[in-house]
Amino acid sequence: MKVGHLTGPVAVTGCTVVVFPEPNVATGEVRGSAPGTREYALLQPGMAVQQVQAILLTGGSAFGLAAADGVVRELEKEGRGHPTALGPVPIVPAAVLYDLFPGDPAVRPGPEQGAAAYRNASADPVPMGRVGAGTGATAAKWRGFEHMVPGGLGSAVRRAGEATVGALVAVNAVGDVFSLSGEPLTGGPHEPGPPNMVPPSFGDNTTLVVIATDAAFGRADLGRLVVRAHDAMAACIRPVHTRWDGDVVFAVSCGPVEADLDAVAEAAFGATAAAIETAVRAARG
Repeated sequence: MKVGHLTGPVAVTGCTVVVFPEPNVATGEVRGSAPGTREYALLQPGMAVQQVQAILLTGGSAFGLAAADGVVRELEKEGRGHPTALGPVPIVPAAVLYDLFPGDPAVRPGPEQGAAAYRNASADPVPMGRVGAGTGATAAKWRGFEHMVPGGLGSAVRRAGEATVGALVAVNAVGDVFSLSGEPLTGGPHEPGPPNMVPPSFGDNTTLVVIATDAAFGRADLGRLVVRAHDAMAACIRPVHTRWDGDVVFAVSCGPVEADLDAVAEAAFGATAAAIETAVRAARG
């Protein structure tokens, strides 16, 4: 597996591409009410396509989905994609977060930025903080934008027997962020709800997660990892999955390791929680 980034520090936006070996099995689930996605329907149970070539996380709100075109173009050059009678068609699910403020709202990741992120992909340790899809990410906006702090990109790895589980998270939440032990990372006590909650602009937030494992699971079992990753999001971001968030978790099984499903699911929980924490700590310095 490789990860590549395009970071635009002036416009305060960017994108991150996760490139997967094949064969693999992919799935995903949206729990926020304001998502922006591409190819998401293909990841659901019963769909004919089981495998992806890459997953894109990007800033730029719905405009940023155009960055997936660049990733598809690069994969096509390499002859990678779902086989069809007229050649392979690359499958690149994508999800966006809203980072048009406080950067330049007229500058968003597009095909060239997506292609550049793909070309930058490597197996090196993933940089964290204000990089790639986390460049313009923010958090802690439920009390009003004056309380907003940087979000960011984070990653973490956990083991479950012989299996490895990795999580990559872009934190752009309306809620406050906490460590798994309960330490506040972005503010004070968690007291959401009327009359204290200030409704943000619709769809201005989203936390995006990619789970990858070398454990050999089918789509149905892989869904348990998605559930536990969403559980970790709920444990570390308060409030989460709101009307103003587009929270999405993707999960990909891309290895042959035989492993206990429950153990791997718990590893996904731990990796997601740790990645959320490291995203915010790295972004805030």
